[in-house]
Amino acid sequence: MESRAVTRYVRISPRKARLVVDMIRGQRVEQALGILEFTSRRAARLIAKTVKSAVANAESNQNVDVDRLYVKRAYVDEGPTLKRFMPRAHGRATPILKRTSHVTIVVDEKGQ
Repeated sequence: MESRAVTRYVRISPRKARLVVDMIRGQRVEQALGILEFTSRRAARLIAKTVKSAVANAESNQNVDVDRLYVKRAYVDEGPTLKRFMPRAHGRATPILKRTSHVTIVVDEKGQ
C-alpha cells in the first residue's frame, strides 16, 4: 500500500530540487536517505525530511514493514514565484524571480 508526503512552498528552485530527487527515485528508503545525507546540496535536507515523513505516514497509517519500503514516485512541481525588483543603473529596475517548489514523495512496499 503506497503512502505519500508533500512539502509545499519550499523556497528553492524546482530545477535545483529535481537534480536531487532524480538521485533517489526507485531506491530503497534506507539507501535513499543515505544518498541524501551525503549529498552536498541544500535541497537534500528538505527532501530527506519529506522522505522521512512519507515513511512515518506509511508506518502509522498502513502498518507496513519499514525495511521493505522504496521510493515509488518522487517529483518536484513548481510553486508560486515571488516577484521582486533590483535597482540598476540609470534608474532602471530588473526583475528577480524567487521560485518555490512543491516536493512530493510516494513510498510503497516492495513485493516479496
